[in-house]
Amino acid sequence: MAGRNVRNTRIASRAVRAAAAAACATLVLAACGSTKDSVSSGGGGTGKVGVILPLLTSPFWQSYNDYVPKMAKSEGVDALKTVNSNSDPSQQITDINNQLNQGVKGLVVAPLDSAAIAAGLDQAERKGVPVVAVDVAPEKGKVAMVVRADNVAYGEKACEYLGKRIPSGKVVQIMGDLASVNGRDRSEAFRTCVQKNYPKLKVLEIPAKWESDTAASKLDTLLNANPDIKGIYMQAGGVYLAPTLQTLKSKGMLKKTGQAGHITIVSNDGIPQEFDAIRKGEIDATVSQPADAYAKYGMYYIKAAMQGKTFKTGPTDHDSEIVKLPSGILEDQLPAPLVTKDNVDDPKLWGNTVK
Repeated sequence: MAGRNVRNTRIASRAVRAAAAAACATLVLAACGSTKDSVSSGGGGTGKVGVILPLLTSPFWQSYNDYVPKMAKSEGVDALKTVNSNSDPSQQITDINNQLNQGVKGLVVAPLDSAAIAAGLDQAERKGVPVVAVDVAPEKGKVAMVVRADNVAYGEKACEYLGKRIPSGKVVQIMGDLASVNGRDRSEAFRTCVQKNYPKLKVLEIPAKWESDTAASKLDTLLNANPDIKGIYMQAGGVYLAPTLQTLKSKGMLKKTGQAGHITIVSNDGIPQEFDAIRKGEIDATVSQPADAYAKYGMYYIKAAMQGKTFKTGPTDHDSEIVKLPSGILEDQLPAPLVTKDNVDDPKLWGNTVK
């Protein structure tokens, strides 16, 4: 993941964002001077594109799946029907190989395992097929771009929200899969931020691997031993929201905002169900992970990569920044706003556009 060096790059470039964005406005690509002819064309910019999903048991990924054909059409990409790897990293490699054997000229993949995905990326590179990774950055392997929000910022935003509202006591982070860079980034960022800025908080952790049943079971056990928790950070509302609220409710611990005993809850995803829970006072905030923009710019970058174009670091024309990860891979870090009761009804949030 991006880490401190990436955030420093982002901060340093903020001062020139407006000028750079203006200079980029007439270019087709996202970043100034970002076209080169040295990359494989993957079919000269035309041909079928395979789209591989990590899972479909989360409302977030269901929404992304719905956006894919719409964004493919708007970006002029001939995308095949999406393939669901069903939370199985091995199956995802098989899915990649199957798509390559069907003759696709480009791939858009949301990796399940940041390390394991390298095997699939190697197969694509051998066939000269460009790949765009969405949501999760590979640890190694060749991709044209990673389309992702800053997951370190997710953990930090959750930490700051809870820390400013809870003077002291126990808080829980329900973590994602630590085989994924997303799970590692969010976990480490939250933990480090609390230790540095809010030392009176004690962090209790639940490794839940993006599994709702695991989250429910482990949260139940934790609450039995720690009925005095004051805050919860859920790293994925799409899979953790329902089991967390149900577990709290079953123990008589689901108190609405403003009521005595209310547990402050921050989530990640920005799904409609989280927005409803904020409106009801069941949770307090979420970070809106841009499912619509993930689909849009996944299509945008794969089309460009198939045309032989490459990219450079710097601000884009869509309010984001392309950064270079420690692995050398480029990542377009899309905006992911914090949503609270103050802005939950903002019509610009994708979670308010889902029917």
